[in-house]
Order: sequence, then structure tokens, then C-alpha cells
Amino acid sequence: MSDTERSSTHLGRREENIRLGLLAVAFSAVFVLALIILFVFQAGVPLIWKTGLGPFLGGLEWGPTRGQFGILAMIVGTIQVTLGALLLGVPLSLLAAIHLSEFAKPSTRVVLKPLIELLAAIPSVVYGFIGVVVLVPFVRETFGGSGFSVLTAAVVLGVMILPTVISISVDALQAVPHSYREGALALGATPWQAVTRVVVPAARSGIVTAVVLGMGRAMGETMAVIMVAGNAVVVPTSPLHPCRTLTSNIALEMAYAAGDHQKALFATGVVLFVMIFLLNALATALVRRR
Repeated sequence: MSDTERSSTHLGRREENIRLGLLAVAFSAVFVLALIILFVFQAGVPLIWKTGLGPFLGGLEWGPTRGQFGILAMIVGTIQVTLGALLLGVPLSLLAAIHLSEFAKPSTRVVLKPLIELLAAIPSVVYGFIGVVVLVPFVRETFGGSGFSVLTAAVVLGVMILPTVISISVDALQAVPHSYREGALALGATPWQAVTRVVVPAARSGIVTAVVLGMGRAMGETMAVIMVAGNAVVVPTSPLHPCRTLTSNIALEMAYAAGDHQKALFATGVVLFVMIFLLNALATALVRRR
């Protein structure tokens, strides 16, 4: 075997080892995720079967010391807060992404995009503190109620999901081939029509991914929601009523929970995981169908 052949064989083995190493790293991440899911489900599912799926998901009474494990109020609170955050954050994020991608000058984009992404680095407790100091008194004086409410939590989460949705939406819009824009303009469309009728539909899958990730961030947020939502275990019938989310319930009670109480909190985590999974699957299915 010549030196060239030996070198080629050695290089091929080295590349194969690198490929196998990267594959192992990728599977290790999946393995860790599988372990987390297995641990949570193993700890929480027995309590769901013991209580009954209907009473657990549809019960209005949460009293672990009395054997009452109904989480309907927290499910409703989680959905309302998440939807409120999406209604506030998604339109603002999409408009900001369109401006940065299509209309902003390069010098403006270079300054604004890093500043927007910097919002993601701010600790959630800081958002919660600002919500308590600024938003809670504003909501109380303007709309009534205590100020600790679904509305306040939705506004705080709507701001928190902005950097996630904007960054991914900008990348999705910039990934659309420039020929799409040129073709629309050549056919007589205005720049705004080209963006709204050609570019945005072409980037739809990336935008939906951004919205789904923002939804997951809003649904999984804990500290800021604890500080501004009021944490009352009641079904909120108004945006001005307090609520408790699934994540807040886990964070507030896990430190002192034991026995069935602790298992019920793990079961709450199971429900939260299933909710996020189903919403992600629904969004993916809608994109593929369209």
C-alpha cells in the first residue's frame, strides 16, 4: 500500500470516528430527554390512575392534604395566560420581524436585532419585578381588581416571548429567495404587497415554528407568572381575575410536598408536557396541511 493510500485510509477512518462521535452526542441528548420523560411519567402517572383521569383533569378542588387533586383551574389559567401572551406578542413580533428583514436599513438592523435578542438574556425574575412595580398598579388603577391577574401575566409573558419569535421569524423571512420578491415587484406589486402576499406565505413554516417556540416559552414560564398572576386556585372568568398556572403550582408547592402530594405535582408536570406536545403537533400538522 502506497503512502497516499495509507493517508487516505487514515483520513477516512478519522472522518468515520468523528461522524460516530457526533452521532453519539446527538443520541445522548435524546437519551437524556427520554430519561426525564420516563422519570416524570413514572412518578406522576400512578397518581392520575389512582385519582381517576376525569376527576384529576376536571376537578375544581385542589387540596392535597385532604386528598383533593383537581387541576382544572390551573389548566384553564395556563391556557388563558398563554393565549393572552400570544395575542399580544405574536402580532408585535411578526411586524417587528418584517420591518427588520424587509424594510430596515442594514445599519438599523445591525443595532436593533442584537438588542432584541438581548431581551432573552434578562432573568425572568426581573420581568416579574417590573410587572409587580409597574403593571400591577397600572392594571389596578385603570381596569380595577387587585392587579394580580391573567391580564398582567399575559402582558409580561407577551414581552418575554418577543425575542424568541422575532429572531426566528427574521431568519425565516431572510431565508426566502430574493427572486420571490423580484418576481412580485416585476408583476406590479408594491413592496408591502410583495411581503404580505409572497414573502410571508413562503416563510410560513418558519414563522409557525417561532410561534410554537414562543408558546412553549410562555406556557413553561414560572417565576414571572408567580409574581404577577395572583396564584389563586380558581377558574378565572375575567382577564382581571387572579389565576394559578401549572408551572406555578409545581414551583410553589414542590419544596414541602410529600407522598401523594408530591406525586400529584409530578402528574401536573405530565399534563403540562402532554399539553405542549399536542399543541406542537397540532401546529406542525396545520403547516403541513396548508
